[in-house]
Amino acid sequence: MTILQAALLLFLILDPLGNIPVFLSLLRRLEPRRQRVVLARELLIALAVLMLFLWAGKYALDAMHLRQESVAIAGGIVLFLIGIRMIFPPPEGLMGEIPGGEPFIVPMAIPLVAGPSGMAAVMLMGSKEPDRLGEWSLALLAAWAATSAILFSATWLYRLLGARALTAIERLMGMLLVAISVQMLLDGLSGYLRLALPG
Repeated sequence: MTILQAALLLFLILDPLGNIPVFLSLLRRLEPRRQRVVLARELLIALAVLMLFLWAGKYALDAMHLRQESVAIAGGIVLFLIGIRMIFPPPEGLMGEIPGGEPFIVPMAIPLVAGPSGMAAVMLMGSKEPDRLGEWSLALLAAWAATSAILFSATWLYRLLGARALTAIERLMGMLLVAISVQMLLDGLSGYLRLALPG
């Protein structure tokens, strides 16, 4: 996987276009200047969490006695479920209303940006090819920068594209994510079968 391919995969997983309506809903009670501060803070927290999973993922796998194939299969299943939810969103939406005050860490940083699928993906990349951690970090930074740019222009994009176009784009990205998740699942299964059936 090249840096560009990894960045594209992570960008799809971070799903900034799908998060626009949710982020606008979560931030609508705040002043515009405070909205930008909160958004920047939550995006930086999400980046820190994903970097932690990228660089420490291999050690976490070793500590839990997990094989890379297990993470690939589990990551494929999680990505598949996320993709299905993007294609067929539940009527109640992704998150309920925040009781009071501004959001902090949950739900914006985690799980909307740094969700379980993103954590599993970076952990898998870091544990599968640990000699390329620098390249994966660049890919993650590129995906995060593109996500940040889109989310910072959320209000403008929402007015420009409208709810229907954003929904259509989110469902298209969901279909791509389902295809990627199936490939990840097949790769994990084939790796496990090679180990279980060496002959």
